[in-house]
Parts: sequence; structure tokens; C-alpha cells
Amino acid sequence: MAPSGLDQDRTDDSPSCYSRPPHPRCPRPPRRAALLAVCGAAAAGLLLAGCGDDGGKAASPSAGASPSGSRAPTVEGPSPAPERPLTTDQAERKALVPAAKTGWEQAARAATGDIAGSRLLAVELKRAPDGGPEWHAEVATADGTSHSVVVDGVTGKVKKSSADAGQDGDDKRERADHLKAVRVTPHDAAATATERKKGTITTLELETSDEKTGGSKKLIWKADVVTPNDWNKTTYDIDATDRAVLREHADHD
Repeated sequence: MAPSGLDQDRTDDSPSCYSRPPHPRCPRPPRRAALLAVCGAAAAGLLLAGCGDDGGKAASPSAGASPSGSRAPTVEGPSPAPERPLTTDQAERKALVPAAKTGWEQAARAATGDIAGSRLLAVELKRAPDGGPEWHAEVATADGTSHSVVVDGVTGKVKKSSADAGQDGDDKRERADHLKAVRVTPHDAAATATERKKGTITTLELETSDEKTGGSKKLIWKADVVTPNDWNKTTYDIDATDRAVLREHADHD
């Protein structure tokens, strides 16, 4: 059989580069290197396509950055309004009320305990001559004799007490009648006030109102409540017979 055209120039002893397995003297086609080159080119093309084409649009600059690369200025809202300065009275309450470690109830117990058989007529937080807090209380016995008692606002101990000077028979009888007519305790009056306004009781006093009931003046408990968020004082007039709130007045000075 005549040799094919592929074998015309090959002698019998020359190696065939197309035989399987290849002859040792025939180099193997560099297929692995070619595949790696093709894969690398394809990956590069995909990366270029992903970076340069986002749905047919160029990638936008990052949020908050200007085209030149610097960040755009932040737009801020309006500045908060400055706090109003405290008035003289507000500043005094702010300094005095937190300094009193003894509340009005403890001061009242100390005062009535110092005068046997007495009941509370008034208690008020004031500044002592040395600058500290102290409670000034007024108590009265059943016959209407009144006593002034000063209680330390920090320790709760009685600093001094004395019977009020210049008391006549009419004054005593009037106080004794008031004590008999009162139906609302100081504790209940204070609770009524602080239910209306959360804060600290700084004054609690038994008084007669200008309003008359049945020909006589109405007995009331006057309670002052200081609020710690603004150091304002709110005064309540509370009926001493039924706990009704007759008047409310806020002092913003």
C-alpha cells in the first residue's frame, strides 16, 4: 500500500509526533499553559466588565464624597436653644433643697416630739445663719399654746425650741379651735399636693382662707412643692376638712 501524503517525507525510523503515546523526542504540545492563559484572559475580562460596567452606567462616587475625592460638608440641624439662666429664687432653691437631707415629715416628728402633746401647725425649709438648711416648725398644744422649734436640715435633730412670746387668751382659743376643726392631717395634705406636682415639700402651714363658709373662714393647708427639673415652686391651697384643692399657683420666679 502506498504511503499517505502525511508519511511521504518520513522514513521508517523517524519518530511520529502524532503517535500515542508520543515519542520521547517529540515535544508535548503545551496545552496546560495555553489553558491557563485562556482562563487568565477570561477572568481579566470579567473583572473589567464588572468594574467598568454597572448596568451600562459608570460607577458613581461614594456617598458623601465630592467628585474631587473630598467629603461633602455635613448638613446639621438648628442648634438647641440655650438654657434660660435661673432667677435668684430658683438658684436659692437649687442650692437649698438638695442640701436638706431631712424631709418635712422627719422635721415635724422631731418638733412635735420635743413638745409633749403638741400638733403641727407649720413647717418651712429655710437657710440657717451658717448657710446650711434647717426646718422652722410651729406646733401647738391642746390649749392653743404655740411653740417655735428649729430642726437641723441635715441631722434631723432639734436645735432649739421655745414658747412663742405675747400669746393672749384669744390667740390660744383660736388655735385650739382650729386644731379641733382640722380633719385632714399634714401627711394627707402633703400627699394631695405631690399627687398634683411631683417634687419636694418645702412649706406646709395651717391657715385660714379669705373665703368664708357658714360665716367663718375656711381652714386650709398651704403646701409649697419645688420641682427639681426647673426649681419652680407651686403652691396649693388644700381644704383642711375634705382635701379638696381650692387653689394652685405656680411661681416661675
